[in-house]
Amino acid sequence: MDYKETNAAVSTITYNKETIEAPTSNIYEAISIIAKRADQINSDLKKELIDKLDEFATYNDSLEEVFENKEQIEVSKFYERLPKPTAIAVDEWLNDKVYYRSPDKE
Repeated sequence: MDYKETNAAVSTITYNKETIEAPTSNIYEAISIIAKRADQINSDLKKELIDKLDEFATYNDSLEEVFENKEQIEVSKFYERLPKPTAIAVDEWLNDKVYYRSPDKE
């Protein structure tokens, strides 16, 4: 999934409790689902970042290492500017982009 195109808030926003709990009728269940989705997003972003930084990995010490470090810093800064995984998960939850099911209700 492309998390760079998300409309999630970068700054802190206060959400209405009823809006968050509306799909499940239980705020704790909703928060649990959002937290699990945030974990999934975080692991995806972390894997993607590590893969991109591995492209710049060098195993010898040379003058070129200074230039490669600048590129690594730019990639890292890009990922730091992205919204936090929790904000992305809440945005997906509020826009009905998260699929969930309860084994109790099946």
